[in-house]
Amino acid sequence: MIKPKVALEKGSKKLINAWAFYDWANSVYPLVISSAIFPIYYGLVFEFDNQIDFFGYSVKNTAMISFVTAFAFVVVAFITPLLSGIADYVGNKKKFMKFFVLIGSLSCVGLYWFDLETIYLGLFFYFLAMIGLWSSLVFYNSYLPDVAFEEQQDRASARGYSMGYIGSVLLLLFNLSMVMMPDAYGIVGTEREAAMLAMKYSFVSVGVWWALFSMYSFYYLPVGTSEHKVTKNIVWNGFRELKKVWNDMSDNIRLKRYLIAFFIYSTSLQTVMLVAAYFGEEEINWGSNADKTQGLIVSILLIQIVAILGAILTARSSERFGNLKTLFVINLIWAVICVYAFFIETPQQFYVIAGFVGMVMGGLQSLSRSTYSKFLPETEDTASYFSFYGVTEKIAIIIGMLLFGVLDQITGSMRSSILFFCLFFVIGALMLLRVPKEQKV
Repeated sequence: MIKPKVALEKGSKKLINAWAFYDWANSVYPLVISSAIFPIYYGLVFEFDNQIDFFGYSVKNTAMISFVTAFAFVVVAFITPLLSGIADYVGNKKKFMKFFVLIGSLSCVGLYWFDLETIYLGLFFYFLAMIGLWSSLVFYNSYLPDVAFEEQQDRASARGYSMGYIGSVLLLLFNLSMVMMPDAYGIVGTEREAAMLAMKYSFVSVGVWWALFSMYSFYYLPVGTSEHKVTKNIVWNGFRELKKVWNDMSDNIRLKRYLIAFFIYSTSLQTVMLVAAYFGEEEINWGSNADKTQGLIVSILLIQIVAILGAILTARSSERFGNLKTLFVINLIWAVICVYAFFIETPQQFYVIAGFVGMVMGGLQSLSRSTYSKFLPETEDTASYFSFYGVTEKIAIIIGMLLFGVLDQITGSMRSSILFFCLFFVIGALMLLRVPKEQKV
């Protein structure tokens, strides 16, 4: 790739926008694949039998996707410390970020071949796409203190999420038009066949969008100048860096207590967001398959549109009331949402809860990231600290998805699982009260 003639200075609007633009590029995966089109497609694949024969064991389809997701995060939690340690040493986070973008985008294209006859291959592509996304985000997040000063980071983080919502909604609208009006795009077959083929084309569009638009961020993001070469001695450097970060936190009570609270509420946050569409697909009485498809996509669009406002309001609230107070209130709102979700049955009720989810979804993610960045000590080793942040989040997701999958498999219903995760939001909110407003040694 051609390098810019002049490297942009930290804090410049153009550099921050280039960093935030990666949210525009990658957010189509969480929306189209994780939240909207793929859960509907997955439900149609298992429309007549929701059990998967997995090496002789009968597993409920929604429990299976939870287990595959958990395993993907096990891999991500293991490999990111290795890679971030190497990236710190050779001074080029961008190269590793590019690699995972390539893996993720190609795997999205590979989902075109997801079907009952190729279920293992399809699940493997789903698995690789998740690894590509979440591994790239480790390096992306670690760029935040490199491109923005502390007073800019809340708004920069919110800008990234807002750009992600806008870009992903644009692609989803295009995908929705393909699914609802396949004839207009030359997609033929029965109503079910045409809709499923349009969904497969949507997966391909995600891969192309992700790879194409990430190029703008890569063009402007800074590249390290170290000329060190990777040797056997530094392969495990990432884990040593994680241990060093943990040891350093013994003198940073605020950061340590914040991470504990973040770990607890992330166990619920990411799990609920990852399974929300599967919950709507299975537990809500939509009527026909066409109504279900349209209703779920409209719900996801509602979430994304409201989330743009939610991320902005959260950034403003943090400026007026402080990050910790804002995070505390958002966690309590999430707890109420989980309780309400246990009782909903109709599409109208699902739309209501979608609106509330949109208001607090991006806000909690965005503010959590920028709060962590603010609490970091003075250091140039941002990749290791954000690797620790990433590993903390991944372990929380692993625990959350495994718990959800087990409860879903045992009870046969996703409702009890959703209600259970209310506890993590409440405990996480209470743990935030223990975080000192100022650093204490």
